[in-house]
Amino acid sequence: MVGTAGCRRTANESAALPPGAPPAFGTAPDAGPPVSTTTFEEAEKLVQFSLSPAEREMAAGNWRRSLAPVYERRTGPRKFAPPANVAPATRWDPVLPGMQAGAARDRFVRSAGAATALPGNDAEIAFAPLWKLARWVESRQITSERLTQLYLDRIARFDP
Repeated sequence: MVGTAGCRRTANESAALPPGAPPAFGTAPDAGPPVSTTTFEEAEKLVQFSLSPAEREMAAGNWRRSLAPVYERRTGPRKFAPPANVAPATRWDPVLPGMQAGAARDRFVRSAGAATALPGNDAEIAFAPLWKLARWVESRQITSERLTQLYLDRIARFDP
């Protein structure tokens, strides 16, 4: 009963997947040439492995559905060009069902640090970290024009 409920759940969930999503095991279309029990009798001689008549019949009956696709993958893919409206066979979605990825709204979070006194030396200002420069501009200890001119003067002096 539990297995049946699990199968029903999978079938219902697979209906929500886009077209072209990977099928369950053994539900892909048949592949490879048709085989018979005689084919398996001859193959037994090559691989030196014997099967009972019932096992041969079972193997021949589901060869094209379950085993031929495995050999086909090993020897190379079939020539198949899906239409443009079919989704890829695999997809990667890091978000669990029913959950939402990321924050609902982006917001800027400033790093902690109080404004310090503005140094008197232009070199100290030029090499100050960005968060300090931002605090000095915010507290109006320096203007953006003065800061820009300071960097332009340094460029002209060191890289004429």
